[in-house]
Amino acid sequence: MRRIALCATLVALALAGCAPPGGTDGDLVDDWAPIAAATGFTPEAGTCHRAETGGYRSTYAPYPCDESHLTETLHVGTLSGADAAGSRPPTSGSDGMRAAYATCHREANEALGADWRSGRIDLYVMFPSPAGWRGGSRWFRCEVYEVRSLDDLETVPRSASLVGALKGDSPLRHTCFEPKTDDDDDVLTGMTAVSCTSRHHAEFVGVWTAPDTDYATFKRNDRKTGDGCSALIAEYAGVPRGDLKYRSGWIYYEPAEEQWRNGERGVRCFLYVNGRSLTRSMKGAGKAGLPAN
Repeated sequence: MRRIALCATLVALALAGCAPPGGTDGDLVDDWAPIAAATGFTPEAGTCHRAETGGYRSTYAPYPCDESHLTETLHVGTLSGADAAGSRPPTSGSDGMRAAYATCHREANEALGADWRSGRIDLYVMFPSPAGWRGGSRWFRCEVYEVRSLDDLETVPRSASLVGALKGDSPLRHTCFEPKTDDDDDVLTGMTAVSCTSRHHAEFVGVWTAPDTDYATFKRNDRKTGDGCSALIAEYAGVPRGDLKYRSGWIYYEPAEEQWRNGERGVRCFLYVNGRSLTRSMKGAGKAGLPAN
């Protein structure tokens, strides 16, 4: 009986303690602001980076472009419709990748002041991490960076933005080169950039856009690629297209297979002379500057 009475007293006290204080309604959560819906992060254009982040929020660390960095985000776009479907970020050769690459190509050319392929610049597209994509992020970053040379695509650290970097007489622009060949002089092994006033045998003339075929067909049709570059050489030097083969040969750098799958169709074209050296640019040189052999 004593235990029962004690329990009854405790219950009564507990119930009495639950009464709300004066001026309150006893509801603990009705005045709290609702929690906002979860949203994925979106990177910012016009930022630079000291390391590759892989699209992960945890490693995203924008850095001032006037301090040493490796890459720069020139543009941030958004995929939509069928390009944004799927359970993972776009892969090489997918419609989403090709759409993003086309946008990045256009935006890079506008920001740099010239075709990015006309200088020591490389371009790539970055998507959200797999987790970010599953969470609803559909952004893509257009990244550019300076490279060492035509043949060495190692990233060069910079302490300035690449915006406008290909305008005018930029040191990043491709100009004149001295080709390197194997011991038999019949296989190109590389191109060394040189001043156009020094002795050289090749010069960059522009980018030819190859037909939109599959990569194997493009590789087989090297004659068509040579014809495309020859047309650019004739226009660049100001000589007749019909007799160009007596005036100049050609060298070209083609897209890699993965670039091709992503939509890249640009072929870098160079005029090439053998048997004599050049000591000036052949731009507008005409028949006198590029005489027939």
